[in-house]
Amino acid sequence: MKTISLIGAPTDVGASVRGAGMGPDALRVAGLVEALEARSLTVIDHGNLHGPANPWLEPVNGLRHLKEAIDWNQAVYNAVEAALAAGQMPMMLGGDHCLAIGSISAIANHCRKVGKKLRVLWFDAHADSNLSTISPTGNIHGMPVACLMGHGPKELISYGAHTPAMLPSEIRLIGIRSVDEGERRFIHEMGMQVFDMRYIDEHGMRAVMTSALEGIDADTHLHVSFDLDCLDPAIAPGVGTAVLGGPTYREAQLCMEMIADTGMLASLDVVELNPALDLRNQTAVLAVDLIESLFGKSTLVRLKD
Repeated sequence: MKTISLIGAPTDVGASVRGAGMGPDALRVAGLVEALEARSLTVIDHGNLHGPANPWLEPVNGLRHLKEAIDWNQAVYNAVEAALAAGQMPMMLGGDHCLAIGSISAIANHCRKVGKKLRVLWFDAHADSNLSTISPTGNIHGMPVACLMGHGPKELISYGAHTPAMLPSEIRLIGIRSVDEGERRFIHEMGMQVFDMRYIDEHGMRAVMTSALEGIDADTHLHVSFDLDCLDPAIAPGVGTAVLGGPTYREAQLCMEMIADTGMLASLDVVELNPALDLRNQTAVLAVDLIESLFGKSTLVRLKD
């Protein structure tokens, strides 16, 4: 039996629109704790972290709300580090995706301490690989992958006193369909493995997930960073940066079930839920449904081959 440590991070300091800060409580309202407990999991809900308010200012030197993003990520880093040290599975409830800098930095540091390999599955409509010098907006939720690779403000790339937190070989980007030209060059230079929507269309989600999960074993810490705008907005309207043409409900369920089949899931981010743009908490309810599948709820009726 696993113990899940729920860590709410209610902020939208890295985002382009207001509202993601309400995401953690929307997930709770949608029955997240009860759904996890129904899977025979022990849940410790630590409530919400505290951090600076969103000042909603213009970018400075290509970065919006840098000080606030640093502080929020430090709070997330500390909470995730504490959960891992206690032998618990951290589940960070965002908030915007810039918070994955703190979350994954703590996880990567834990992996170095215990001698485990790291594999990150990054589900997102966006590549999140911008730099301050190329970002069209300065929004830090468009930069966490680059920061985790060691490219960004020094305060955002050195949590745990280790830079870079993550290597390009340790991440798989899935569902990508909105990429700035500068990001495209960065991704190619770094050699990251990207399964964009055209690749998914051409090869199918089963082949994508088989490849993304290849090589995972008992010595691997598997982390899922799940941006809800990865999903098609027809089924997940409650996000701040919706992009048409994302995975369907069935494709998303297959992703979650194949991850669950590995038995290796060790930590999770759920981010960019924006209740202000949702319809009767529809996206939060869907997120809880998919999280249940990550922990073993399956539509499978036939016996496995």
